[in-house]
Amino acid sequence: MAKDEINAFLGASTIFDGVLNFTGTVRIDGTFSGEINSEGTLIIGNTANITGKLHISNLVLSGAFKGEAVVKERVLLQKTAVFEGTMHTPMLSMEDGAIYEGNLHMKHTS
Repeated sequence: MAKDEINAFLGASTIFDGVLNFTGTVRIDGTFSGEINSEGTLIIGNTANITGKLHISNLVLSGAFKGEAVVKERVLLQKTAVFEGTMHTPMLSMEDGAIYEGNLHMKHTS
C-alpha cells in the first residue's frame, strides 16, 4: 500500500455521527459529528463540515472544522479552511485565505 493512498473516503453526501477510529489516511468530504482517533492522516475536504474532537497524527484541512484538535505531528490549513476551536500541535502551516479562530497551543517535543 502506498504511503499517500486513501484507505477510506466519506463523500460529500455522507452524514456521520459517532466515533471513527482508523489507520492510514482517511478523507472526509461530508458532514461528521463526533470523535476521530488515528495515528494516521485525516484529510478534511473543502465541502466537509466537521464538529467534534480530533486525536490524530496529521491533519490537512480544506473545509470547516469546529471543536478541539490534538494533532501529534503537523497541521496544514489550506486556503479554503475554516478552523474554529482549540488546537494542540507542534507544527502549523496556513495558506493565504485560511481562517483560524480560537486557541492555539504549540509545543515541540524532541
